[in-house]
Amino acid sequence: MKNQVQLITYADRLTGNGLTQLKQLLDESFCGLFSGVHILPFYYPIDGSDAGFDPIDHTQVDSRLGTWQTLSEIGQSYEVMADLIVNHVSGQSNEFQDVLQNGRHSSYWSMFLKETDVFPNGITPAQADMIFRPRPTSCFSPKKLATGEVVNFWTTFTDNQIDINVETDSGKSYLDDVLNLFAKSGVKIIRLDAAGFAIKRAGTSCFMTDETFVFIKQLAEQAHALGMETIAEIHSHYQTQIAIAKKVDRVYDFALPPLILHTLFNQNVDALVSWLNISPRNCLTVLDTHDGIGIVDAGPEGGKPGLLNASEVDSLVQTIHANSHGESLKATGSAASNVDLYQVNCTYYDALGRDDLAYLTARAIQFFSPGVPQVYYGGLLALNNDMTLLEQTQVGRDINRSYLSLEQVHKHLGKPVVKGLCKLIKLRNSSAAFNGEFSVQGAQSSLTMKWQNIDDFASLEVDLSKRVALLTTGDTHQAQTIDLADLLN
Repeated sequence: MKNQVQLITYADRLTGNGLTQLKQLLDESFCGLFSGVHILPFYYPIDGSDAGFDPIDHTQVDSRLGTWQTLSEIGQSYEVMADLIVNHVSGQSNEFQDVLQNGRHSSYWSMFLKETDVFPNGITPAQADMIFRPRPTSCFSPKKLATGEVVNFWTTFTDNQIDINVETDSGKSYLDDVLNLFAKSGVKIIRLDAAGFAIKRAGTSCFMTDETFVFIKQLAEQAHALGMETIAEIHSHYQTQIAIAKKVDRVYDFALPPLILHTLFNQNVDALVSWLNISPRNCLTVLDTHDGIGIVDAGPEGGKPGLLNASEVDSLVQTIHANSHGESLKATGSAASNVDLYQVNCTYYDALGRDDLAYLTARAIQFFSPGVPQVYYGGLLALNNDMTLLEQTQVGRDINRSYLSLEQVHKHLGKPVVKGLCKLIKLRNSSAAFNGEFSVQGAQSSLTMKWQNIDDFASLEVDLSKRVALLTTGDTHQAQTIDLADLLN
């Protein structure tokens, strides 16, 4: 993977004209900005109950977006990341519909995980309480077979996302087929979506069990053999992330987004500096994604202290709500149809109160943090909360999943904050310093981040109390210093 900025986007929500239009944007309007692109689920259908993360057919590109050949063409110029939806498949899939019709006689019966697969004698209340899940309701959904039999199928996320039994031959075969198709179609990076939930064991949290680590390692080895690398997508306590990072190619630094917000809100860098001194180096950094802003990644868990304490987490959430004038509150928790109760749904730009300088400072800190940076299309264009879409769908995460026309994209590209961000991206991409050694220091309102690669260096000096951020890049022969405020002019 190249150590340059990557784009995260939907192929349908950015201009609405699919993969061909996406490639044109990358080549023209976004020229020089991105070395790779994470194309969010483009499988059939893109407009299911979870925006493509509930595929009816994981091996079919939705015809409204293009074909596998179109994807391959993008892969000739950019590193393409695609989602391997490890944990589940749509209840409308041919495989699950066959199970409903034929029950135990279906050739796909073993492909789907049932309560009795893990709890042969039924689950007890104590066992149920141990299970970690992203929604407040039961992790099982009763489904009536054609025979009249009612079976409890495991549904970690929604009632329409039926968990795969990845330890059976049919479950393995399903994932093998997708992996091989990815490799054939030019995918270079695989995001293991919800892989932390894939292996369930009675008497455990059924999340990131020892067996899960083994499973992820095996998937990674399969991908390597096909010429691809893997990214583990797991929201968890920061100590778990550090442990996971030692076992996979890369992880997401999901603690970074809330920590940067905390830093800017409180004009105090201490928690951020502590994290950057111990954070995994083999990571992808993000501020925003198609999901909400993660909170669990920086907070305490049970008896384990977090990077932020409970009161700091509460203050962080309340400040986001205040900065967004209550809009995020309407999209978070039980306020809308959310499956991710540990996240706040809000654009990162609105979380910062639409403060252009604070937003560029946040991006600069992200780009200087260890890891390969990714920028979500909503973040690239500094979009506001989409309250119209939220009102239409009543899906909390849609507040940050706008549908845009090509004309709207070009309009947003003309905003000073977006122009400044594009300049910042190009500076990050052009410096060889970021392939060197990282160091960070700071206290209270002062932060200094440095990269040194033989003669090349880059530094970011931030004084939060004075609202000044200076970025310096160069080598032993010459250097240039840029005030981030000047990028807005």
